[in-house]
Amino acid sequence: MIFPNNVEIIEVGPRDGLQNEKKFVSTERKKELIRLLASTGVNRIETASFVHPKVLPQMADAQEIVAYCNELGIPYMALTPNRKALELAIEAKVPQIAVFVGASETFNEQNIRRSIHDSLQECSEIFAMAKQHGLFIRGYVSMCFSCPYEGPIQYSQVKRVVRSFIDGRVDEISIGDTNGQANPRIVFERFQQLQMDFPTTTWVGHFHDTNGLALANIIAAMQAGVTKFDASIGGLGGCPFSPGATGNVATESVVKMLHEMNIETGLDLQKLQQAKDYAVSLL
Repeated sequence: MIFPNNVEIIEVGPRDGLQNEKKFVSTERKKELIRLLASTGVNRIETASFVHPKVLPQMADAQEIVAYCNELGIPYMALTPNRKALELAIEAKVPQIAVFVGASETFNEQNIRRSIHDSLQECSEIFAMAKQHGLFIRGYVSMCFSCPYEGPIQYSQVKRVVRSFIDGRVDEISIGDTNGQANPRIVFERFQQLQMDFPTTTWVGHFHDTNGLALANIIAAMQAGVTKFDASIGGLGGCPFSPGATGNVATESVVKMLHEMNIETGLDLQKLQQAKDYAVSLL
């Protein structure tokens, strides 16, 4: 087996981890979580989502959160699912943005009430506008392995979205096991095929731990050459449009495993534990 010397962990807890919580987490407590996470040495944090408050009430304080991130001077990312959201992010001086499209037609319709075709069309407009403002762009592809509505997802479905993202000149693409049903074999084979078809693209692995296979899937992805992974402090998270899916893989668990394998992350495990204890207290 071949392992990298270094892996980048992108912390998604403040956005992906908290977005599905029914009880509103106060803005001040979110800020404290972000501060604790920044102290761990993490390179990037996904902190907010510019989604209408009626859709995601938990993200209603996005403007104040990103203003705080700008004060801290940390590298961070915000989700901008449509043109209006991007305009708000640009106004707030967000340095990195993310968009998402499902590889599953049914999931995409359930999640954002649009076909994949229509979503990709809007994404191309978002990408062009973001590039004009010099923003770093991440593209999320959701449901890349299986879907609670459609069952197994074919590689061609993933490739369709990936191709459109690459044509839009995104800076990285996060491949998501959104409902946590992937296994190490399909993870390795899917990333290997993506690497072969798009060798210059930067890939990120995004795994949920529904079946307890997230760590094994990270190892499988590393074997295919992936060196960047999303993780959520305390394993917070879940997708409201993916029935049965549990949280993201826990940041502290990923870092502990990697450090025991002599793979550097640049993160302080003791400070991660402190951040984890605080994150759990928010629920």
